[in-house]
Amino acid sequence: MQRTLPAAVMTVMAASIIAAEAPAQSASSSNPFAGISRLFDRGEQPVTDEDGQVLGPPVKLDVLIVDGDEDLERPIRNASLVASALAEDRSTGQDILAAARGDYARVLGVLFDEGYFSAIINITLDGVEAAEIAPLDGPEYVGNVVVAVDPGPRFKFGQADLGPLAPGTNAIESYAVGKTAGTGIIKRATSNAISNWRDASHAKARVAGQEIIADHNVARIESRVDLNPGPAVTFGRLHATGNERLNTRRMLKIAGYPEGEAFDPEKLETVRKRLRRSGVFSAITLVEAETLNPDNSMDVALTVVEQKLRRVGAAFELSNVDGAMFSAYWLHRNLLGGGERFRIEGEVSDIKADSDARDYDMDIRLERPATLSPDTTGYIDLSFSEENEPEYYKKSAEFGLGFSYIRSERLTAHTEIQYTYSRVNYGSGYYDYSTISLPTGFTWDRRDDMNNAKRGFWLEGEVTPFVGLKDTGSGVQLEGEGRIYHSMLTDDRLTFAARGRAGTVLGPDILEIPPDYLFFSGGGGSVRGQPYESLGFDVPLEGTDEDAYVGGQSLVNISLEARYQVRNNIGAVVFVDAGKIWDDGAFQGDTKWHGGAGVGMRYNTPIGPIRFDVATPIEGKEDDSKVQLYLGLGQAF
Repeated sequence: MQRTLPAAVMTVMAASIIAAEAPAQSASSSNPFAGISRLFDRGEQPVTDEDGQVLGPPVKLDVLIVDGDEDLERPIRNASLVASALAEDRSTGQDILAAARGDYARVLGVLFDEGYFSAIINITLDGVEAAEIAPLDGPEYVGNVVVAVDPGPRFKFGQADLGPLAPGTNAIESYAVGKTAGTGIIKRATSNAISNWRDASHAKARVAGQEIIADHNVARIESRVDLNPGPAVTFGRLHATGNERLNTRRMLKIAGYPEGEAFDPEKLETVRKRLRRSGVFSAITLVEAETLNPDNSMDVALTVVEQKLRRVGAAFELSNVDGAMFSAYWLHRNLLGGGERFRIEGEVSDIKADSDARDYDMDIRLERPATLSPDTTGYIDLSFSEENEPEYYKKSAEFGLGFSYIRSERLTAHTEIQYTYSRVNYGSGYYDYSTISLPTGFTWDRRDDMNNAKRGFWLEGEVTPFVGLKDTGSGVQLEGEGRIYHSMLTDDRLTFAARGRAGTVLGPDILEIPPDYLFFSGGGGSVRGQPYESLGFDVPLEGTDEDAYVGGQSLVNISLEARYQVRNNIGAVVFVDAGKIWDDGAFQGDTKWHGGAGVGMRYNTPIGPIRFDVATPIEGKEDDSKVQLYLGLGQAF
């Protein structure tokens, strides 16, 4: 059977498509696809004119596929200008006619992409072919639009030539003789080949010529695409504009532009990431020069838009157990003109709490990007805190000078020299602790989604050697945490997640260790269902009849979750957590453990799921233990 398109449709066919034998049949102006059920309707409000007069009931849109792949319905619907017009409440007769005439090309593009080159397309407005209605003779009202497609046979590649290709690369697997042919596949194969040449430093690789022939008699496509890779290119100069307050020299240092090195698009993306994470800019544009320099170097134009210098923020939480919490911060994004971030943050918690007085925290931090290297940020940190807990009272101050290194978006490391002073009262007098430490650690994130992981893993580790001053002990703290995710069922609706955390302090006795280095268990970050820091040790204070309530010298936490996606935005969770502590280093000595379990709901948002969990103790339950409620943004881990 021979097929062709109406004359109005033939005009939108790509010039590179050459019909070996053009069939002679033309489409009828009537709809030949009667009896096929409607796929969907659009519109709920009646159609009105500019004066608000009702012209008729809502416009109906039918998409019909004859003797073809039913999967074509969705892409045709998504590409339809008529569907877009109805979604925007543009439903007058003239609007519908203009959209329908444009839909011939849109639908044809979808069919070509999917490998159908002998299709018949009929778009009728109340039974009249849209292509046969003059643009100025549009009806005042259209009640029913039918997009009917007979796609015909799906073409295969009889020839699939592409080259030359970059060394060590091949064309994509779907671009080969005998495979389903389509302009979409040809575009992807060509784009991939050019991308491979760019990865090999040929920044100006392009298409030099192409020929695509459709043989309708045998439903075959003969495709040949010739590439011109151009010369190997190096990075030329970076021309920066748009920075008003940030020093240009510092901006170039932050960017770490690789002038003189072999061109690599990944290096250019790294420049963009460095500038973005500095926090100074709201927009960053990098444009490659159209022409190369005589030495085959390529200049790049950088245009930036700076963000507002200052920002303030606040947060408030309320709990029937812990009382209220209020926090606020003030941020300056470019304090000294070199991209420095200066932040002051304060927090007051346990306001009107049942069991203890207010707690206070204050932190002052100055960060300088591109210190030592473009990927290294230096920082100075000064913090003060006061904790009023039922078992102890503590005041502390901490000063640190450190560096954070970003190897990639998924692998980071940090190190810091830190002085800490704390004064603790366990009820019978004050104990002073002073240490100089060197916390050093890394984070490796291989999750598929940082806000709501379905697969992958996350690892973090830290080593903190510390030297005690006066009566404070010296030793080393070791900490590590791992998370793993695995999903199954259709669309990964069921996800199993597990988290393990372990830590120990080696060296001094438990009361010689600063309280911040010890490990409590209980609360939303460790064992849900158990009160915050409810698992610790009562250690006798020398020379008194009293005990000090302190954390363990070693700790292991384990959490398991089963997450089920009930609907697109709603999920349910079942979980169990457990924690165990030891009163000596290297997981030795006396032990205690407790556990909790519960259920939760998740509501997905663009910035991560909103989390609501209800948990209860299952082991180590105290007489006054209650059901614990947790509300937050993001998964528990």
